[in-house]
Amino acid sequence: MNLNKVYLIGRLTQDPEMRSTASGQNVTTIRLATNRVWNDPSGGGKKEATEFHSIVAWGRLGEIANQYMKKGSMAMIEGRLQTRSWMDQATNAKRYMTEIVAENLQMGPRAANA
Repeated sequence: MNLNKVYLIGRLTQDPEMRSTASGQNVTTIRLATNRVWNDPSGGGKKEATEFHSIVAWGRLGEIANQYMKKGSMAMIEGRLQTRSWMDQATNAKRYMTEIVAENLQMGPRAANA
């Protein structure tokens, strides 16, 4: 049995970017930051680390993200990991990128002034 499932809860680091593929399908890129806080066992107090994630949302899900989500918004993303590769024309080296393909999203509370 195999499982490829990701759940992230974080804040958008920029507004979503929607574009269309050559075939006319909409795809939206979402950049999300998640934080992790822990106590340093060597007595260094609290530590914090931030991870940045690249998420792609296809079709209607991407359109909704583009319409309602903004930089700083909190969101929960459910999806799967996907790695794609391409040949870098400048260096003639194979490049890889791992991103999350969104399958579901839930927006956090809206700001009072929004």
